[in-house]
Amino acid sequence: MSVTKKIKIFDTAAGKVVDLVVQKKDEFSMYYCGPTVYNYVHLGNMRPVVVFDVFSRLLKEVGYSIKVVSNYTDIDDKIINEALKEGKTEKELTDFYIKAYEDCLDELNLMPLFDHPRVSNWMTRIGDFIKVLMNKGFAYQVGGDVYFRVGNVADYGSLSKTVLENNQAGSRIDVNTNKENPGDFALWKVTDDQGIKFDSPFGKGRPGWHTECVVMIKSVFNQPMVDVHGGGFDLKFPHHENERAQSIAYDGTPLAKYWMHVGFLTAAGGVKMSKSLGNVVLAKDFLAKYSGNVMRLFFYQSHYRAPIAFSEEAIQKALNDEAKYRSTIQKLNYRLQRYYPNFQTTLDDDIVNKFVDCLSDDLNIANAITVLEGEIKGALSLLRRPIPDEAQLSKVFGTLLKLYDLLGLKFDLPKLTDEDLELLKKYDKAREQKDFATSDILRKELMDKNLL
Repeated sequence: MSVTKKIKIFDTAAGKVVDLVVQKKDEFSMYYCGPTVYNYVHLGNMRPVVVFDVFSRLLKEVGYSIKVVSNYTDIDDKIINEALKEGKTEKELTDFYIKAYEDCLDELNLMPLFDHPRVSNWMTRIGDFIKVLMNKGFAYQVGGDVYFRVGNVADYGSLSKTVLENNQAGSRIDVNTNKENPGDFALWKVTDDQGIKFDSPFGKGRPGWHTECVVMIKSVFNQPMVDVHGGGFDLKFPHHENERAQSIAYDGTPLAKYWMHVGFLTAAGGVKMSKSLGNVVLAKDFLAKYSGNVMRLFFYQSHYRAPIAFSEEAIQKALNDEAKYRSTIQKLNYRLQRYYPNFQTTLDDDIVNKFVDCLSDDLNIANAITVLEGEIKGALSLLRRPIPDEAQLSKVFGTLLKLYDLLGLKFDLPKLTDEDLELLKKYDKAREQKDFATSDILRKELMDKNLL
């Protein structure tokens, strides 16, 4: 299958919406930063996951062969501190929180990714990568620590539009006053603390956060750069800027052809939702209370590049939309089973194309949902007929299933039971006999079960 549509995305590096042109014909590669697994992920962590899942579904729909990767950061000071606090090894802790995260992905009906690499499995490659940077003059040692010379990359700051003089000093462990430049960042930190340490040519220690993703991208994809690198807006600087700089230093490529960034989830007062601020809603708690569909529909209320505010009103809207979408598809399903048990679903290609066109315009989900709502309205009109036409019914049913799937929405479609069929027969008989009291009672029961 060849690619059938042009996709437009906002490229952070270019600062504008551009046409997506992949490196290999009809093949798409994307990497987005995954969680640091020292605790349960919060709702804000899941927004990029959902956005890039819809993007992946779109690309697959229009004919791309896709390879999408997202990592687990399983080496970090926060992990070490939390493991000591809980009396666990770092691996025990990270295994537990990776499992908890993957449970959330399952609830969200996420498309399977090509790989979920763990940083801890790439230590040898990371050491080799750093040695190349040192040999090329882009890195230097202070004691055993290794730092990257940001001043040696001519266009450093161009991705995030950050001026070098304003770069913040800092590293994984501490601020080293012996660095050549306050903006230089750590590639490797030697340490003798209680946390996990790895052998390297520079001494036992741990890698810098910004180096980990670069090495995994080049290694897992087995190519210098991916088509799209994504993440939350907060990763644009310093994380993605520093990844890009290392890649340029290593092999002259900017690591990704395009960069996509997702807006913040904000709490009360427009403040970013983050663990450090203590204002988070855990994803697992949200999913336990609501569902993956509701989480998705909440995120779809704002364009992916814009912030989205967490509020009871927004959640209620998502709940109402989810109930409407579920009720409509289940009623269609029951009606088809009742009157046309051997039905075959078909598609309204015009509706699907309009929907895909909206998503192809920098993931304009709001416009796509307008198309979906129009189809829902048509479905409800069709359902008001005593016995709808099979061709129309099967087409709107199949079309809605396709649109739902492109948004990652999944609904149970139960089969009619013998009890359901008997109830429907009783209702039909009561109506034929004009026994309105009985038919009203049966009608309410059937409507409560979405059978009418």
